Amino acid sequence: MSNLELPVLGQDDPAACCSPMVREPLGEEAAAALAKMFKALSDPVRLRLLSLIASHEGGEACVCDLTGPFDVSQPTISHHLKVLREAGLVGSERRGTWVYYWVLPPALAKLSALLQAPAGTVPATVGGGR
Repeated sequence: MSNLELPVLGQDDPAACCSPMVREPLGEEAAAALAKMFKALSDPVRLRLLSLIASHEGGEACVCDLTGPFDVSQPTISHHLKVLREAGLVGSERRGTWVYYWVLPPALAKLSALLQAPAGTVPATVGGGR
C-alpha cells in the first residue's frame, strides 16, 4: 500500500451505514450500494479472488499470484479484479509492472453488519425454513 493514506470519513462505524435488516428496512441508496457489492461477490471466481487476497500473507496480493489457481485467462482475472475494485471491495496500487490488491475492511464490515442477526431473532434451524 502507499505510504500516503487518506482517511475515509463516515466509515469508522459500520453500523452507522448499515444496521441489520432485522432491525430496520434498507433505504434506496444503501440498498443500491450494497447490491453492487453482493453482485460482485455472486460470481464464484470473484468470491475466490476476494478470499485469496484476504488470506494472502501480509494482507495483499500481487496480480501475478492470483492467476494460477484459476482455469481462466489473465485478462479475465483482470476483469474480475476490476469488478471487485469498482464495487469497493478491494483496493489496488501499481508497483512497477505489477498491481497489488488488498481487501477493504470497511466494505466487509458493511456487508457483515447488514447480515448480522441479533441473538434470539432467528431460529437456529438448518435450511432456514419457518
